[in-house]
This record gives sequence, structure tokens and C-alpha cells, in this order.
Amino acid sequence: MITRLPMKPHKLPFLNDYMYACHPQILKQMAALADTPHTGYGCDELCEAAREKIRQACCCPEAGVHFLIGGTATNVTAIDALIRSYQGVLAAQSGHINTFEAGAMESAGHKILPLRPIEGKVMPHILSEWLERDKNDENRDHTVRPGALYISQPTEVGTLYSLEELTALSHICHQAGIRLFVDGARLGYALASPQCDIDLPDLARLSDGFYIGGTKLGALMGEALVFPRPQDVPDFFTQMKRHNNLLAKGWLLGMQFDVFFTDDLYHQIGRHALDMAQRLRRGIEDMGIPFYTDSPTNLQFIILHRDEYHQLRQEADCEIWEELGDDRVAIRLVTSWQTTPDDVDSLIQVLRDIHQA
Repeated sequence: MITRLPMKPHKLPFLNDYMYACHPQILKQMAALADTPHTGYGCDELCEAAREKIRQACCCPEAGVHFLIGGTATNVTAIDALIRSYQGVLAAQSGHINTFEAGAMESAGHKILPLRPIEGKVMPHILSEWLERDKNDENRDHTVRPGALYISQPTEVGTLYSLEELTALSHICHQAGIRLFVDGARLGYALASPQCDIDLPDLARLSDGFYIGGTKLGALMGEALVFPRPQDVPDFFTQMKRHNNLLAKGWLLGMQFDVFFTDDLYHQIGRHALDMAQRLRRGIEDMGIPFYTDSPTNLQFIILHRDEYHQLRQEADCEIWEELGDDRVAIRLVTSWQTTPDDVDSLIQVLRDIHQA
């Protein structure tokens, strides 16, 4: 007998973009395949079909495409494969690998070398200045050598790299002999933004590795890692196994990305979440509530007084992003594939009642 716990009243769901199980089309396909046997570890026809669709979307027919379990594990496994054992990883001080991954990169033996962010981004001139100082450092033989630059699209605060910025970072990295890796956990929300001028072929052309996020875009779990030049990462299958990032039922991951890249579902999901984020943003602007950052993605950050935040938490799931002092806090609100107009309008009304009190 299944134990049923007492139902609690649901709060408005704006805490993150992975609060729900998965997109209905994925669940439907999973049910349809439940009685079909598949080869293990991603060596099956579903994964291969998804790989081919991703290669076509990236205009990169030779790309190596791998399906991994989650974002943190993908970052660690991919970067560890791209750089040497003694090298470190350059990243924005606010970057995900430096803030919310519990030292996972360091546990793999790679020190994170933090750079000062501007609106959450590593800017080309800051990267150039760091590399120039490092080159002229008389003690550089005693310091951690940079092996890669890590960025994410979008950033932790929802901002976007432009094609000009990504091109410049790629040029600087490759001139310096280091790799460029792009975390795409929320890539679908970046691609859907009207302010984004970077697409999948650009990422394949300019980076040494990037991934197409699934967990935060409506997958049950999983990310699709793309190596435009697979010869740069020999024996990656073995490295996935070594990092505990190889799923025996790998067909479950490939199946989801096959669904995503059929009939443009991946981009549809991104556009829906962006529509909901913009609806929310317009309502907040009308109330005059200040924003912490100017985000064109599904992440919206607002500034409230602490008592206002506690009132908001009675009705909505959300979290403090940063303590700002003077009893003010930055709050993160997140839309997703599952967010409805009613969710957004209800949250706006809650904020209006708090703001007018």
C-alpha cells in the first residue's frame, strides 16, 4: 500500500526552475517506452538519435555528444577532461562552480582562480589583464597554472554574454593556450531571450565544450554535453564512469533530449518561461519595486525589506539571494516551463498587497 502524506497548501512556485518532475511530452514518451529493452550506458538508438539532432542544431556534424546526470557533475567531469591534473580554472567570483557547488571542482584537484565579475560576467579586458599579470609574474612557476576559463550562459544573476564578448573571450583563451567551457544549465532560457545574439552553432564554433541543460528546462534529469572537437577529450566515456557520471539506464537521458529537439520543444519551453518572466517583470515595474539586476532571462531579482520578504514567504516559495544591508535583501524569483499566467498574476497581487501595506 502506498503511504499518502497529508497534503499541505501549495505556495506559489518561484523558488527554482526544477520544482516539478518533467514536461508532459517527456513523461508520455517514457511511458510509451516502458516495455522496450534498451542497451545500457547511452549506447542505444534513442541516445544516438538525440546526438544526431543536437549535432544538426549545432551545425557541428563531428561533435561528441554525451548525456550526463546533472549540472555540477557535468562541470567537474568535462573540465577535468579538458585540462591537465595540475591546472586550475578561471571563473567569475560569482560563478556557479565558485559559489554553489560545494568545492566539487576543488575535490577533483583543480583550484578555482576567481576573477572580478561585472554584472556576473567575466569581461574580456579583465581576463586579458589577469593573464598578462600571470605571464609577467616572476613566481609563476610556484602558482597554479590556468587551464580553462569557465563561464555560464546565462550568468548566476541572469545576465547574458553577447556574441562580441564570447568571441573576444574565445580569442583570448586560445591565444593563451587555455580552454573555454560554457555551463549551459539554463541555456534554453538564454537562447529564448530576444536580447541573446548567441546560438548553438556559435557555442560550437567558439568554445571547447558546453552543455545544453535539461534538468532546469523540463527534463526529469540530465544534461547534454557537447565537445565540438572530440579528439580533445580522448576516452571521455571512461572519464564519465570514473566520475560516477555514467547512468546505466542512459537511454532515459537520450530519450529526453530526443523529445526536446523534436518539433522545437526545447525552444518553446524557453520562450514560455521568458514570457512569464516578462509578465512578472512588468507587474513589478508598475509597482516601483527596485530590481537588483537587469535580467532578460527567467531569473528576476528584486529588492525588498526583510519584513516584506518574510511576508512574501508566507505565500510564495522564493529565496534571499544577497544581504544588502540597511535591512534590505535581494530576492530571486524564477519562472519555468510550468509557470502559468495565474501563478504570475497571483504573485504580483501578493507583492502589491505587501508593497501598499
